[in-house]
Amino acid sequence: MNKVLIVDDDIAVTNYFMVFLMQTERFESTVVNDSREVENLLEQEVFDVVMLDLDMPNVSGIDILNMMQAKNISVPVIILTGANDVDLAVKSMKRGAFDYLTKPVDDEHLIEVLDSAIEHGAMSKKIIKPADAFTQEELKDRKDFEHLPTTNKDMILLFHNAEKVAKCDLSVFIWGEQGTGKESLARAIHHASLRADGPFVAVDATAHRLDDFSSELFGRAKDWSGKHDEKQGFIETAAGGTLFIDNIDCLELPVQARLKRVIQNSEFYRDNSTEIKKSNVRIIVSSTRDLTSSKYHDSFSRDLLYHLMVNSMRIPSLRARTEDIPLIIDYFLKQELAKLNREGNALTVSDDFLDLLLQYNYPDNVQELQNIIACAVVGAEGDKITLDDLSPYIRERITPGETTGDFTPTVLKNVITDHIEKTIRYCGGNINQAATLLGISVDEIGNHMEKD
Repeated sequence: MNKVLIVDDDIAVTNYFMVFLMQTERFESTVVNDSREVENLLEQEVFDVVMLDLDMPNVSGIDILNMMQAKNISVPVIILTGANDVDLAVKSMKRGAFDYLTKPVDDEHLIEVLDSAIEHGAMSKKIIKPADAFTQEELKDRKDFEHLPTTNKDMILLFHNAEKVAKCDLSVFIWGEQGTGKESLARAIHHASLRADGPFVAVDATAHRLDDFSSELFGRAKDWSGKHDEKQGFIETAAGGTLFIDNIDCLELPVQARLKRVIQNSEFYRDNSTEIKKSNVRIIVSSTRDLTSSKYHDSFSRDLLYHLMVNSMRIPSLRARTEDIPLIIDYFLKQELAKLNREGNALTVSDDFLDLLLQYNYPDNVQELQNIIACAVVGAEGDKITLDDLSPYIRERITPGETTGDFTPTVLKNVITDHIEKTIRYCGGNINQAATLLGISVDEIGNHMEKD
């Protein structure tokens, strides 16, 4: 039998859960009504899952989660909370909780969540080494991660977690700065999963008009007027495989609500239709923003976020793992030479060029390094890449202290407006994409432009 620890100061609640779980003949329950007893109990006994109330006197549910993290007590935790405490539940997910249930709890849903938590806990126990004990060679299938070369211990631990998560079918939330390789990690998870033979469909939410994205994602039924034909959406296109949605924070709230239903119930309906369709797709999403921050409470669904945070992965910036830069340079050199049918060339980088690349701060991370190497390979004439092989624009961008002329002070708002306009042009007029790169909302762009 699976051992469940139920922690709630309400005796009626714990008695109900204990009796219900006993009737299933699958669970052995231990009940605690005084939260001060939990720490000693978790240190003395082994449980498969913990059901934990958040709002308790003496020691709160968040306090217990913090204690479990500090003492490295690895047991899946299901949070029990009121309908008005979703934000608190999301906060608990950030502290390592597996899932949450709002009271009153649906019996059938409780069993589903318990089973998922226990399965997740069993998989987690298979990895027991500390982060610095991992090597990339220990991955079960290294080829899935070959396009992400690293010796950084945080990245290697990330890969091991990704490989573990790949074997279940839960959604994944990947976040990190622009250009860190979020789509590459999503592809690695897909190829390491049981869906590897199915399609991998990558979608950038900023590349579509907001008012069209609903039909792009869910599809569209033929309307009675004949104005719109039937259309298959990305969810159906990716059936049997993985759908990766980049810049998930750009979705409008109604679309977020419908996506949550796909993740939670594996069902959806097309635009212009009320017919419920079953989905067979794994959802992986990404963002450059920490959506758990309170600044996104009004623009991003807390309910969808809690489903995504079950498997949350943050990719470190290239600045945080500069030891990987020589490896990544070598990888991109081989890649670019292959594109030009020059695989036999023994092309390397000069010491001066490498020193400069090691000092640069890479605001666009790995993606920017790839562009620098691609430019350098095209311009290279000898067997070593030098600074002279770079275009003037890139050389000026990465060279410390180099300027295009004398500095002239100007009014700050003019600098801000000019930078926004250049970013919009860089994005080909796509304001949503520009807002993502700038780290501000579309409304904030409008406010700055109106002030000009």
